[in-house]
Amino acid sequence: MLRCKAHSGQARQSPLDDGENNSVLFNEYMSEEGARMEDQRSKQDRLREAGTLNRTPERVEDPTFVSGDFFDPRDLLQVRYEMVRLVRTERATLAQAAERFGVSRPTCFRIVRSFERGGLQELIPAKRGPRGPHKITSEMLRFVEGHRERHGRVGARRLVQMIEAEFGVRLHPRGLEKAIGRGKKKFREPGP
Repeated sequence: MLRCKAHSGQARQSPLDDGENNSVLFNEYMSEEGARMEDQRSKQDRLREAGTLNRTPERVEDPTFVSGDFFDPRDLLQVRYEMVRLVRTERATLAQAAERFGVSRPTCFRIVRSFERGGLQELIPAKRGPRGPHKITSEMLRFVEGHRERHGRVGARRLVQMIEAEFGVRLHPRGLEKAIGRGKKKFREPGP
């Protein structure tokens, strides 16, 4: 049995001595630890949703990210900002910064240049994937326009079937609607 001395000098029993209290303390600790793990998991999910999750946090070797709770190597914005700060204020070379933050020299150069050009917002990574309708060609849009001129308004569901038969490309009706809408904006005459 563990004994603790109280301020009065008397020995008293520690809460860890009691099996029941010990399990209560253990459960409290585990629930706090579980909450911390949940916070970490939800932070990672939030970073992923925002597109700012560093896919290679294990490559970050900068001392500020290795030790400490504030700097998180999974947070791509934080990593990029600290890399730029190292180059700009501490006068590290691009090669040194690239090595410490786990990127190539060209990537480091591009990120530093982007920051100089546009500030913090330039450190946010561009969304991955296609930037527009990569299947829908201008020829397909002309086909749709010509068909509508001859036959009147035709819905996107029918049009995607016709495009598949004519061009051999499967499209989603909503994607076609968006492309048609963009095409109308593009060809609209400027107003007064």
